[in-house]
Amino acid sequence: MSAVAEAFSATNDISQLKKQAEAGDAKAQYNLGLCYYKGYGVKKNLPEAVKWYRKAAEQGDAKAQYLLGWCYANGYGVEKNLPEAANWWRKSAEQGDAKVQYTLGMCYANGYGVEKNLPEAVNWFRKAAEQGYAAAQYNLGLYYHNGYGVEKNLPEAVKWYRKAAEQGDAEAQYILGLCYYCGDGVEKNLAEAVKWFRKAAEQGYADAQKALKRLNVQ
Repeated sequence: MSAVAEAFSATNDISQLKKQAEAGDAKAQYNLGLCYYKGYGVKKNLPEAVKWYRKAAEQGDAKAQYLLGWCYANGYGVEKNLPEAANWWRKSAEQGDAKVQYTLGMCYANGYGVEKNLPEAVNWFRKAAEQGYAAAQYNLGLYYHNGYGVEKNLPEAVKWYRKAAEQGDAEAQYILGLCYYCGDGVEKNLAEAVKWFRKAAEQGYADAQKALKRLNVQ
């Protein structure tokens, strides 16, 4: 069940949810935080949402840790604090959530709440990529392609681009097409390049559409 669905279910008896949360139930604390964040069954109250997210997060609830980080990152119900956001995202990422691992990788890639560290960004992108997270797979390919935080390795870049492309990531499809067109990390293959350009173009990716036009391919 999704977090939103859980929260909707919880609003069937908000008083009971509050009792469970006040008794220390981490899942109830997380759901109550979500109710206050979204205004499900209670008046929307971001500081109150943060209060309950924190209680659940301090008990190790990974989803609450992620959302508490999100609140700190954006100043929702609490003063904006990027290092504190990264701190809570790390706690969540260490529990294995691919989306949060990718988010933490982006923090290290951009110096967002932490000191910029490309090898550490690669570390977290890899963890997420190995779980099948397409955006992380694409980024890992990009880092291998350009030697960002890792030794440049074009075949390895193609490997990760392909994984993301096969999941429908339009940018990865376009870049994979370029790899086939140029022979970067893979043998040149115009037909394969066109195949991937077309997949990206069909999703509205403008650069892929331009590439097909230049190649005079429909």
